[in-house]
This record gives sequence, C-alpha cells and structure tokens, in this order.
Amino acid sequence: MIFLELVLQNFGPYSGKQVINLNPKIDEENSHPIILLGGMNGGGKTTLMDAIRLALYGPRAQCSTRGNLSYNDFLNQCVNSKIDPVADTRIELLFEHLENDKPIKYRVVRSWTKNPKDGKDTLGILGDSDTWPDALVNIWDEYIENLLPLGISNLFLFDGEQVKELAEQETPPPVVVDAIRGLLGLELADRLAVDLDILVNRKLKEVGNNKDLANLEEIETRLTQQQEDYQITGEKLEILKNQVEELEQKQQEAFDKFISEGGKIAAERNQLELQQDTKTAEIEQVRQSMCELAADVLPLALIPNLLTQVQTQGEKEFRHQQVQIYKDLLIERDQRLLTWLTQVELSPIQVDKIQSFLVQNVDSLYANTIQIEVPWLLADDETLSQLDNLIYHLQNTKLSAKEKLAILKNKEEEIHTLERQVQTAAAPEDYTKLRQALEAAQNQVVEAKANYETIRRRLAELETIIAKSKKELSEYTVENIKHKNNEHIITSAAKVQDTLKIFREKLTLRKLNKLEEEVKNCFLYLLHKSDLVHRITINTKTFSLSLYDLNGKPVPKHRLSAGEKQLLAIAFLWGLAKVSGHRLPVAIDTPLGRLDSSHRSNLVERYFPSASHQVILLSTDTEIGKKEVETLRENEAIAREYLLKYDSSTRQTTVVENQYFW
Repeated sequence: MIFLELVLQNFGPYSGKQVINLNPKIDEENSHPIILLGGMNGGGKTTLMDAIRLALYGPRAQCSTRGNLSYNDFLNQCVNSKIDPVADTRIELLFEHLENDKPIKYRVVRSWTKNPKDGKDTLGILGDSDTWPDALVNIWDEYIENLLPLGISNLFLFDGEQVKELAEQETPPPVVVDAIRGLLGLELADRLAVDLDILVNRKLKEVGNNKDLANLEEIETRLTQQQEDYQITGEKLEILKNQVEELEQKQQEAFDKFISEGGKIAAERNQLELQQDTKTAEIEQVRQSMCELAADVLPLALIPNLLTQVQTQGEKEFRHQQVQIYKDLLIERDQRLLTWLTQVELSPIQVDKIQSFLVQNVDSLYANTIQIEVPWLLADDETLSQLDNLIYHLQNTKLSAKEKLAILKNKEEEIHTLERQVQTAAAPEDYTKLRQALEAAQNQVVEAKANYETIRRRLAELETIIAKSKKELSEYTVENIKHKNNEHIITSAAKVQDTLKIFREKLTLRKLNKLEEEVKNCFLYLLHKSDLVHRITINTKTFSLSLYDLNGKPVPKHRLSAGEKQLLAIAFLWGLAKVSGHRLPVAIDTPLGRLDSSHRSNLVERYFPSASHQVILLSTDTEIGKKEVETLRENEAIAREYLLKYDSSTRQTTVVENQYFW
C-alpha cells in the first residue's frame, strides 16, 4: 500500500482546501521513501495523523483528540472554527495497493457539516475512473481490515508519545501484548507445577506430628478447596471465553448478513424514496416547460428550409423595391433638370445630349438589378421584421429545448440509479428481522463479556488467596517440620520446579525466537553501541524485554539512557511490524523525542530510510533539525517536503509545498 495524496478541507486548523502530495515517486523510475512535514507544536501535525486514521476507519478510528467523545461530537470538534457552520468539512485519502497483482487506486472521501442530522459523516470511494463503487462503500470496514487491520495500525501509524510510553513502561501496553499473546501455549507446564505442589503437601502430611498434622490438614483442606474453586472458575472462564468468541462470530455473521442483504440500504430507504419523488417532480416540471415551448414557435423547427426560403425571398423583393424607388427618384430628378435646362436657353441639341446621357446613366446604374422573377411574396417591412424576430426566437427556443432534453435525460438516469438502490434494499419486514437479529447478537456479546469479566476478576482473587495459603503452608512447614525426608522432598521439588521453569522458558523462547531475533537485529541496527546488547529475550508472562551482553549477563533497563530506551521501543515496534507480514506505509509523529545527537543520527540515517517503502515524518524544528534534514537530502531519502505554517492570530494552518524550516 502507498498513500498518494491527502486532501483537507476545513478540517481542524486547516481552513479551505489544502492538498498534500504523499507520493514517494520522484519520476517513473525513481522514488525516495520519506515525506517530511515540519510544524511547530500545536500547528496541526497530529491533526494530519488523525485525518489519515479517520479517513480509513471512520467511527472506529483511534484518534488522539477523541477521548470519550461520541462520533458526532468528535466530528463537530474537527470542524474548522472560522468557517460557516453549513460549509462542508472534508477529508480525502488517495492510496494505491495491489489487487490480483495489479495496482489499484482508491480515493476515500469523508465529508460532513457541523451538527449533522444523522450524527455521522458521508463516506464515498472513488475508483480509477472517478466512479463511486457503492458496493465497496457498504463493506468498507471489512475491506480496510484486509489491507490495514485496525489492531495493528498502531504499529505503522504511531507517535512519539506512544514510543515514550513503550520506552518508560517495564511491560508493553495492551496493543503490543495482543500482538504476541497468540505465540504462547504453556498449559501443560502450569498443570505439572500444580501437581508437584500437591505431591509436596502430601509428603509433608505424612511426616508431621499430630498437632502439626491437624494444622497441616486444615491448611491443606483449605488450599485444596481453593484450588478446586480455582480450577472450576478457570474452566468457567474458558467456557465463557469460547462463548464470547462464538457470539462475536455470530454477531459478525449477523452484521455481514445485515450488510449483504441490503440492511444498510434499507435503513436509508425512506431517504432514497424521497429523493426519487423529488427527481420525479423535477422531471414533470421539465416536461411542462417543454410543452410550453411546443405551444409556442417550436413546431416551426420542423420546416427550417421553408423559413429560410421565405426569408431569402423577402430580402430579394425588399431590395428590388428599394432599387425601384431609387430609380424613380433619379428619373424624377433628371426630368426636373431637363425642364430647368430648357428654361436657361440651351440649344435643343445640347438638351438632347444631356437627356441621352442621363438615360444611359440610369440604365447602366440599374442594369444589374433587373428583377429576374416576378415577386410573389409581396411582404412589407413590418412583416419581414417580424419574420426575422420569429427566426431568432425559434433558434433560442431550439437551444432551450436541447438543454431541457439533456436535463430530462440526466434526471431519468438519476431516477434509474435510485430505483436500483431501492431494489437492492431489504423489504421493511426483512429489514426489521435483520436489525433485530443484529441487535440480539450484539446484546448477547455484551452480556457474555460482562460475565467473562466477572469470572476473570474472581479467578484473579482466587489466585491471590491460593498464593497466600501456599505461603502460610510453606512458613508453617519450615518452622515446625524438621525431617530429613521433608527436606529431601522440598529440595527435590524445588529443583524440579526450577527445571520446569527452565523448560517453560525454553518452550516460550522457541516460539518467540523469530520476534526476538527481529527486535534484536532492529535494535542493533539503530544503536551506535554495537557491543551493548548481544541478545534480547521476551518475558513469557509479562512480555517485557530483557537485554544481555556478550558475556550473557543481563543489561538492566535502567542502565540504558533515555534515548536508548526510545530506540529499543522503536526496534520493538519495527520488529513487530516486520513479523506481521504487511507491506504498509509508516507514519511517525514527533519521531525523535529526547534522543541525543548520535542516536538522532542513527535513526535519521538507518531507520527512517529503511522503516518502509513510504515513511511520513511529522517533525518540529528541534527534532529533525538543519543537520538531520541535510543528511536526509544528501542521502536522497526525501521525496517531498512541506511546512505547516501556523498563524497564532487566526489559529489557522497553511500547508506550504517544497519548503521546510531550512
């Protein structure tokens, strides 16, 4: 998987639409793993991590600022405080992964407004062709679990606080424990240890005096009853555990059935039908307006050639009329001229020549304007003007009709789409059954988990009581029974217990060997003291790490510096990520913490370029400083750089491309 682009619109301190290119490819042939984003504390770095988690997981996302907020309240909290409440808040995450050995791109889009009516966002999935695969939207939670399971997402999307917590704690947090708990199976060794305790107590009873025997029997009876209660309670816990798993499986099956048989769409059936009615009404309005057009001049569009012919003929006749008028005017003017010439005592010959010239001149001027055809239209100026206006109006009406036809076609396609969605929805009675079945399965899971938790607490109490009784028995026998056989039994039993402990540790080590080897290799790769640690083991009960030097001696964790502890925690997460078998991007918020310069150098040079094929770093100017960023640039490890510029006066953050602190 590769994250290609993150788009934020009015999300947190990011006002307006801001686009971050996360593609590690520089060109078609070259790519660098690191996407570096710099920002001061409070400037929006953690908000970017939350945006990635929210885009992928929605209501299930483990966002840093959510706490105990409902999903609706959390979405309201994420809306930018400076925008109009009715404006959209939007997150888009474009990523690429392989399906059937072919690269596929999906753009996950979540949008909402402040105080949404249904208390949730709108999810959309855009494919390669910019289409919305509705089927994928309906099963998105299941789909993303196959790509990046929520349970291991913290191994790939983590922050400095998570590393700090893991570094400071002696035992790993629950998310890490859950990742390795399935590697163990020590029930047989634990049962053998219990049987040894029973044998030791039985031999102690045989060698004690009467008073000792009575006290011993009373303690043993009490201990036996406690152990029986412990065993029965343990069996109940195991039964409840299996019951919880079965009910969770049934709940998942009910949920899958609810989704696959149209339950989710049925929940939105009323809204779909309302949209369908609205579209139908809109279509009726369009058709009514088209009827109005048809009642006007639109039918004349059926005879465009006749209209053109009439317009052309009218123009010809109009020009002929104008020419004839001009000719008559010229003849009248010439006649007046000749009359005047006769009055000025010109000779008749001169007058005849002038008259002949004027006649020839008029004939030559209008020789080309002789009417070839007999006028038949006989239209006046007003009629021709009305004809021009009619043709112009007809052209506009035709354009309007085409636009309305296009609108009508789009509306009909939208109605067909809504009809298909409604048809895939479950019937109301089937939807009720599906919803009731899902709610019943969920209630059963909640009840079973409550019972499981009650029995688990009772088992822990019994374990404490048994330990107290064993200690009382051990102190009593040490003080009151001084028999050689007793000492022999106790000594032998202790040796057997030690042997059993070693056996259990070796059994666990065998199963944890791969994980230990990965963690050790990662730690040594990051550590600048290559002789500090030779071997790393994982405790079989607490899953805490133990370090050993070249001589096999343990290296206490308190001897490690704060920076070394953080490197160990990072190595632990890195090792778990490798063992998981998922090839996924790594995003790290505030990655360097309290590391000194040498540790920073190792992390910058060795971990960041190698943590994954894509590493998104969110850093302040004191973590990846000028020296570190220059090292990464020299090693050609950075694909893109961004600066999250925060304006404290407006409390808004702007993403500046191709820029870092230095």
